[in-house]
Amino acid sequence: MEYKVFNSSEGNVWKYVFTKDDIVLEAVLYKYNDFYERTVICCSVMSGCPVGCKFCGTGANFIRNLTSDEIVEQILSVLRDKKIITDINEKCKKLQFMFMSMGEPMLNWTEVEKAIRILHKKFSNAQLLLSTIGCNNDDVFSQIISLSKEIDKVGLQFSIHKSDDIQRSKLIPFHKKMNLEKIRDAGIIWWKETNRKPFLNYCIDGTNNTEEDFINLTHLFSPVIFNFTFSVVCSKNENMKEKSFRNLEIINNFQNKFLEKGYNVRMFNPAGQDDIGGGCGQLWYVQDWLRKHKKIK
Repeated sequence: MEYKVFNSSEGNVWKYVFTKDDIVLEAVLYKYNDFYERTVICCSVMSGCPVGCKFCGTGANFIRNLTSDEIVEQILSVLRDKKIITDINEKCKKLQFMFMSMGEPMLNWTEVEKAIRILHKKFSNAQLLLSTIGCNNDDVFSQIISLSKEIDKVGLQFSIHKSDDIQRSKLIPFHKKMNLEKIRDAGIIWWKETNRKPFLNYCIDGTNNTEEDFINLTHLFSPVIFNFTFSVVCSKNENMKEKSFRNLEIINNFQNKFLEKGYNVRMFNPAGQDDIGGGCGQLWYVQDWLRKHKKIK
């Protein structure tokens, strides 16, 4: 596949846009201090996405599922471009491949599973992290558990972003998703089967960090079983980037309440992405491509 590279101004984030025939896809590379300290690559599993999360620039503009080879090619191309493919597996202290850039892994599970197996053979030290809204498909989830037991590098994260199902359905209108209670139950099963904690990704927009939200989340999700990732909201529109939510003090205050309750938490601040187009599925160039090719509805 052909690709373009977009460099962030602070020099630690790169976005790769791949094109092939009638599809566009993206991957994002993060460097922490140096590539051998920690390297993270988020890759796409679809071109476009049918889920339609309201904060995502991809919207509900689905083109097609990617093949396992197309998923793997993103990782290999990024590592080759940075000339670290030959020794990154042996030398990197924390190497992470995340299936979360564009598309929903559970809706393309057959090809995602193949890609995980290929990548695990090539990069035995890499963590292979699935991020999902939690599609309501028991058969696929059973397959995820089986693979997670077989390959101990597989991790699981549920993207929830709201503390009640009514608000979550407004943000994520996809009707074939698990509700929050089923996500809780699925996370408990995965934890029991793998002896690893699932993460909950919670993107704070300034309206979902109330005391009621805190009570709802801590009532549903036990710190014994679940970890939290708190994220900032990225702007899906280049003209709106100054309005995107960036109050890190508010996020820290909300995060600290969970720390006091005994949760393992982390905060993801996509510094450097504002000048290349927000977070996963939101690269402005990709949105332009979709419009030019009449893929945006």
